[in-house]
Amino acid sequence: MSKIKSYLSLIKSLQTILLLITGIAGFISTRCPVMNFEIFAGLISSLFLTIGGTTVLNMVYDKDVDSKMKRTIKRPLPSGKISNSNAIIFGILMLITGLGISFYMSILFGLIMFAGFFIDFVIYTIWLKRKSAWSILWGGISGGMPILAGRALGMGEIDMIGLLLSLSILLWIPTHILTFNMLYFKDYKNAKIPTFPSKYGFNSTRIIIALSSIGAAIAIIIGTIALGLSWGYIRLILVLASGSIILASISIIKPSEKINFGLFKYASIFMLSSMILIALATI
Repeated sequence: MSKIKSYLSLIKSLQTILLLITGIAGFISTRCPVMNFEIFAGLISSLFLTIGGTTVLNMVYDKDVDSKMKRTIKRPLPSGKISNSNAIIFGILMLITGLGISFYMSILFGLIMFAGFFIDFVIYTIWLKRKSAWSILWGGISGGMPILAGRALGMGEIDMIGLLLSLSILLWIPTHILTFNMLYFKDYKNAKIPTFPSKYGFNSTRIIIALSSIGAAIAIIIGTIALGLSWGYIRLILVLASGSIILASISIIKPSEKINFGLFKYASIFMLSSMILIALATI
């Protein structure tokens, strides 16, 4: 059980599941029948394995950084609970299997999934994370790939709604990453990872988080209206989006750590709830 927990920690199970849910929502939003077991099982397994494999390889590459941060020093690799070689094998097997299933199901689906891996691991983690605070932009783009891939699998093409939903994830991710950059400012400084708080200051970072959260809410609203959801579902999403916009506006007018952390928690709940509502409305 200890090993299982360590491997679940290695794939960041909560983050992986959240991205998996966005991919499922993207697919269901096309109103494709979900009762086709082969397609739905392929979708879930390919998303889970590709996202999980990418995360594992990120953890391997960032082992030295994690060992310098109090928040991450107890992760499986820096703590020695899992060896580097085992983690590499585990990550590569997950990734290859996930991408293999993706390309088997659809060339377009596979290409988007591969793009998500390449942007996240190669461009974000290897190339830019240790060089530029703006690396989070690429991290956000990779985070938007699962929902775009799910939508493309159902539609057979990349459409404007898929891009809008992907944009909402891209804009949500800075709320998550930048909040952690501020909460663990000293950790990132010790690890020599450039962040927005270290380059532009805390107040500017809080404004960026707020504007990003507002943008994510607007993208979700436009996307759900374009999907043609019933008024009942749109009204629920509008209520949820209003909460995010109000908190973000307060954060801009009276910036504080307490308001920002409240926005961080609410934005995650809002995004998860929106994905579930989109899936329920179009299933």
